[in-house]
Amino acid sequence: NEDWWVRQTITLLVLVSTSAYALYILTASFNYYFVYDHKLMSHKRFLKDQVRKEIMYTFWSIPYMTLLTVPVFLGEIRGHSKLYDDVEEWGYSFLAISVFTFLFFTDMCIYWIHRWLHIPFLYKHIHKPHHFWKIPSPFASHAFHPVDGFLQSTPYHIYAYMFPLHKVLYLVLFVFVNVWTVSIHDGNFKVPAALKPFINGAAHHTDHHLYYYHNYGQYFTLWDRVCGSFRNPSAFEGKG
Repeated sequence: NEDWWVRQTITLLVLVSTSAYALYILTASFNYYFVYDHKLMSHKRFLKDQVRKEIMYTFWSIPYMTLLTVPVFLGEIRGHSKLYDDVEEWGYSFLAISVFTFLFFTDMCIYWIHRWLHIPFLYKHIHKPHHFWKIPSPFASHAFHPVDGFLQSTPYHIYAYMFPLHKVLYLVLFVFVNVWTVSIHDGNFKVPAALKPFINGAAHHTDHHLYYYHNYGQYFTLWDRVCGSFRNPSAFEGKG
């Protein structure tokens, strides 16, 4: 019976874990070989054998993140979310608007989750492993404690439970989120001048790894600016 929840759970465990490994390996490897600034590996705070350690930590973490995430996916495929199949149900204009509302909503939520993860107790027990990598490589992008990785992914699922979202767009955005997560760890600080005040890129996130209490945002600088945690990237000021 394809609708049996046990069968669906087992299928999701296999599908989510293998997809997570594949997406991580493909996106991080591509970025590492074709985008990443390898000069950063000579930085005094880049750890010995760091890339291997980032990969091994991620490989250890993914199965546990999968276990935490599968119940949420199970609820989605069993019809408890607001995901829908037919574009005509809400129209193409709504489909386009959904991209922007998804990014705005998840950026806001991740800002606060990320900031709360820097509360000393939570930082020590959950978030600190991600800050082992002071000068991250693309392979640090998913090197999280499993609970940390799960918590920072919850806004994507919360959105799907609160607001209508097309299923295909949901998957596309999920891939985009993972690609973006890799990109903010790649040390490529080039951003079009017109976007520098708005986009939270690799330069911002590298400073976050170095200075801890700034630039918590995922895509945009909005919430850091509103809440007083914005730091203009050292790289933009010629200091890093």
